[in-house]
Amino acid sequence: MTGLAALKTEARKAAFARRAEAFATAGGAHAGKLSEVLAGYRGVPLAGYMAMRTEIDPTPAMAEAAAHGPVGVPVIRAAGQPLRFSRWEPETAMIDGPFGARIPAVEELIDPEILIVPLVAFDAHGNRLGYGGGFYDRTLEELRARRPRLAIGFAFDAQEAGSLPLEVTDQPLDMIVTETRVLSFR
Repeated sequence: MTGLAALKTEARKAAFARRAEAFATAGGAHAGKLSEVLAGYRGVPLAGYMAMRTEIDPTPAMAEAAAHGPVGVPVIRAAGQPLRFSRWEPETAMIDGPFGARIPAVEELIDPEILIVPLVAFDAHGNRLGYGGGFYDRTLEELRARRPRLAIGFAFDAQEAGSLPLEVTDQPLDMIVTETRVLSFR
């Protein structure tokens, strides 16, 4: 393992512990601030995610957004490939997809302008630490090459780190929304 890979592994381990503690003590939904942010973009195609394990859950805000325009969730095609996004609504039939992520049973692809991005850790400069597969970095790079996209990290406050080990391929976020605040980097 290279020096940077080892640093990322250690940063993830610490961040997972902080996130698990925040999840255990938080109780209830925390998508209020996210809903407030998304209200300013009604009707704009949006991609969220289906929360897994101790991730903060964006589905209440996604459900509100789905009443005004298309909302999708990520579909993993293969390791090393960018994500695709299949249309989701609160009543959509879901199945288990790769890596345990829930995906729509019937695929209908959308092209999101806004992406709600899960993360393990973030810093005060809009950087994120993901799970290590590079899916969102590849996806954001591909989408941003075609036209601007708004990438919103969604996390618990406790997931903030003083600094993160970064690579040139790591895609920055435009905004981070937590249960208590909104950080903008545009």
